[in-house]
Amino acid sequence: MEQIFEGKTALVGGSTQGIGLATAKLLASKGCKLVLLARNEEKLQAIIDTLGQSHQYIVCDQSNIDSVHAACFKLTTLPIDIVINNTGGPAAGLANSATFNEYINAFQQHLIANQLILQAVLPHMKANNFGRIINIISTSVKQPLKGLGVSNTIRGAVASWSKTLATELGPFAITVNNVLPGATSTERLATIIENKSAKQGLEKDYIEQEMLEEIPLKRFAKPEEIAEAVSFLASNAASYINGINLPVDGGRTLCL
Repeated sequence: MEQIFEGKTALVGGSTQGIGLATAKLLASKGCKLVLLARNEEKLQAIIDTLGQSHQYIVCDQSNIDSVHAACFKLTTLPIDIVINNTGGPAAGLANSATFNEYINAFQQHLIANQLILQAVLPHMKANNFGRIINIISTSVKQPLKGLGVSNTIRGAVASWSKTLATELGPFAITVNNVLPGATSTERLATIIENKSAKQGLEKDYIEQEMLEEIPLKRFAKPEEIAEAVSFLASNAASYINGINLPVDGGRTLCL
């Protein structure tokens, strides 16, 4: 595979499973050095053992602000050229019944953590006149998803933060874009289906089929397909793409 990221280092969040892991593997195969970010050190070490010792990891629980601060202190010493912000979404539930703490915790885990990471890596990006910040969010940015009230809210906040940064950082050749995955075959999707099944008293197969009917391609995405979109936006081929929301959802979102 062409080594299009040779000489670049990427920080990949949530890199022990799902979209994060698929993205890490793809970037590594294209010559990128990785700094993996996740909370499970045993899983992180296992991935490094697989990908090679030229990569490294930082243990970080983004739901714990002290853990994020500690991770960012380490990041200030590393030459991060590409940031993939990716972390687990808030639990399902209605917006109107969500608690104060649910909103605060989601805000800290997503927007505040992203902001702290940005500030840790920004000096290097500005000095090199190059940077890529890619946020894995959700199609709820364009069309709210039923039963994901807190998630819909915080994803929208991250999208607006990204668009603002795209304007501010463009003069430094730093692009900021969002990838909006649709229903993707990950542990989170399995959890969502299980929760819907339990709440509605319906079989999981029925819930899954209902979801598939909303997707023109009639299947869920593979994590690797989301990773391909991330890889493109991180590459030089996307150097003039800045401040966009890119749905990768098989056509499910009904608006442009």
